[in-house]
Amino acid sequence: MATTPDRIPADGDTALIDKLDAAMVALSFVDNAGITRVKAVPKRRLDLASWYGVGVSPCFETFAFDDLMAVGRYLGGPDGDLRLIPDLTMLTELACQPGWAWAPTDKYTQDGTRFAACQRHFAARQAEAAQAAGLGLSMAFETEWSVGRADDTDGFTPAIHGPAYGMVRLGQVAEYAADLVAVLEQQGITVNQFHPEYALAQLELSVEPSEPVTAADEAVLVRHTIRQVSARHGWRALLAPCIEPGGTGSGAHLHLSVHDEQGPLFAHGDGPHGMRRTGEAFLAGILRELPALVAVGAGNPVSFLRLAPSRWAGVWQCWGRETREAALRFITGVRGTEGWAANAEIKCFDATGNPYLIVGSVLAAGLAGVAEQLRLPTEITGDPVTFDAEALMLSGVRRLPTTPSEAADQLAASRVIAAAMGAELHDALLTVRRAEAERYAEASAEELVALTRWRF
Repeated sequence: MATTPDRIPADGDTALIDKLDAAMVALSFVDNAGITRVKAVPKRRLDLASWYGVGVSPCFETFAFDDLMAVGRYLGGPDGDLRLIPDLTMLTELACQPGWAWAPTDKYTQDGTRFAACQRHFAARQAEAAQAAGLGLSMAFETEWSVGRADDTDGFTPAIHGPAYGMVRLGQVAEYAADLVAVLEQQGITVNQFHPEYALAQLELSVEPSEPVTAADEAVLVRHTIRQVSARHGWRALLAPCIEPGGTGSGAHLHLSVHDEQGPLFAHGDGPHGMRRTGEAFLAGILRELPALVAVGAGNPVSFLRLAPSRWAGVWQCWGRETREAALRFITGVRGTEGWAANAEIKCFDATGNPYLIVGSVLAAGLAGVAEQLRLPTEITGDPVTFDAEALMLSGVRRLPTTPSEAADQLAASRVIAAAMGAELHDALLTVRRAEAERYAEASAEELVALTRWRF
């Protein structure tokens, strides 16, 4: 490795390591199929790893969710090696996994340069591009999951019952919820809300917004913590988008707000619902790229079992204030809170999407909208599935991709996301999505659910 890598550990890194009360450190990255992969080192090796990294094969760039590898134009196959460099500013003691700590990693080549297809660095580049344009972003993922009995290793037996959002269901998870929230906050994650959700044995929590890369890091840590705390209570956590064919699934909605040096861009303006024009343009850019964004954030074959109309899954390329059937929902907040509460929610994503790719792609789409000074079309109200053909045509509302192949084609056609990702990352993601689509084109809904139930 070169003696002068372009990542130099900070002076305070050794002090951070010395304070660590853990024997082992998990170093994670998320691949293009949305699977969180990991290498681990003893604490005494962490300082060396922060300089020279831990080796990992670039074959993971084209691994599908089933651990089978495809080969793309640039990546895939048995050759080469990368280095995982931990970001020690995110080093976290794992209260959910005693004796362990965790840090996310960035990927470098063996000569010390950035790996062109590093997903986390892609998100960081887009955040830097927003900053260079004078924009700041706050983002947060909602996390939805269901809990099943741990002794059911072949299928899914709900661990809890009761009505959606019901006190009956909350009563069954009260101790678990208190434990989970306490553990997350010990790990530096501020929980804003917890509640029993709509689907079978489903729960949800939301966290405090962060800058984009941190939001993606925290999504990884929240999901791992949920799995570990569930196991502590004798349950298994299921974060996959579909539990039972025909039922409502679990999403991973992304909330975001944008500001500049003068303040928030979603309030105090003369655009729709008080948006300032730059804020409107940012959302218009996201709206335009939604068909391609599906492949980024919900492109697994099982995702399309969740992406059905009239389930609030966000399957329509449209927007509206508090319109939950629209893929892009605008939230103003209650009167008097618009300045700090107004945000947008992208509803079509789920836990099969790499959170770094999601935040990076959303940023790229929004920045393109700002650069082109796009404007939002007329908002919708109601459920588009009830619109007749003429109303759909006049409204401009379109259904988002309904198959993984269609979503992959939209990603291939997106000049905005292709340019932002770069050739290597864009092709690797396409390679994975197309391989998954082809491999499971004839799979039944039941087979897809069984294949993905415990993968995410």
